[in-house]
Amino acid sequence: MSTNAKKTGLFILGVAICMAVAMLSIMLEKLIPGEILGASIIALFMGTIINSFFHPDWMKPSLKFTSKRILKVAIILLGASLSVGTIMSVGKMTFFVMLFTFAMCFGGGYFVRKIFGLNWKLSNLISAGTGICGGSAIAAIAPAIDAEDKDIAFALSSTFLFDMIMVALYPIMGRALGMSDIAYGIWAGTSVNDTASVVASGYAFSEAAGDFATMVKLTRTIAIIPTVLVFAYIGTRMKRKELQATSGGKKVNILKVIPWFICGFLALAVVNSAGFIPAEISALMKTVSKFLMVTALAAIGLNTSLTDFKKAGLSPMFYGITIDTLVTLTALAVIWCMGLM
Repeated sequence: MSTNAKKTGLFILGVAICMAVAMLSIMLEKLIPGEILGASIIALFMGTIINSFFHPDWMKPSLKFTSKRILKVAIILLGASLSVGTIMSVGKMTFFVMLFTFAMCFGGGYFVRKIFGLNWKLSNLISAGTGICGGSAIAAIAPAIDAEDKDIAFALSSTFLFDMIMVALYPIMGRALGMSDIAYGIWAGTSVNDTASVVASGYAFSEAAGDFATMVKLTRTIAIIPTVLVFAYIGTRMKRKELQATSGGKKVNILKVIPWFICGFLALAVVNSAGFIPAEISALMKTVSKFLMVTALAAIGLNTSLTDFKKAGLSPMFYGITIDTLVTLTALAVIWCMGLM
């Protein structure tokens, strides 16, 4: 067998291992009661544990391809499951609450990250996961700003920790505050991170609260579109400045630094919003997108070691918990001010 054929075979095998971890993670997600642990975080942790015992050099090209290229394909396909029209189904009051929670995530996060000494990429990944939809938002924004694999892993871990705590505490706090189903649904839907955790905490309160929390969460997911575009713009400007600095101040062709996968993502979102994608096709593309995203996160886990987590210390976790707590209190305060309690 020639050297090139051997390299190709190993490359395909590496990608296949990532997909195998993804499939196993999705199977485990369905087996866990209450669906409180998503396949994304399972794949990330499983990959990290495997990497502690098995990390051959021949897998590096496969891991890089899967965590970068396949992740971008997953983000493009994600656009087919988003519809701007969904925002109208939950009313203006929900959008108002989300506006304040987003401001707290990114505005407050700007100042809080300095306390914990985090870089702007990691802090904004955590803020996006907190403000929008957990792992999906983190995965979507990461390539737009060229975030490192370890930053993605840290961001996912911090949002996961808060979700595990809040799934248990939210129903207790909601009942203690005497919240109505709608008020609780808005609160959980706008401040709990991952979709699975929103569903779990919502239905733990009541069926009506669960229905409304899920609807609010779907609306909140729409914010991926403008957020990704904003960070793609920021990432493009910074990359252009870096290239100008390394090229002696010469002008850099903007076409070389624009993240074009964002265009595909936006195009599919617009087409789906216009109703041109049949519901069955949209659902299929969403399923494929989730599988590819979990595959990419498995690759990120396989490229991240437990040593990386030790080096990062507790700062990302404390930052995530701080931002999550501020968002929880902000959503509660806005709901109270609007007279919905």
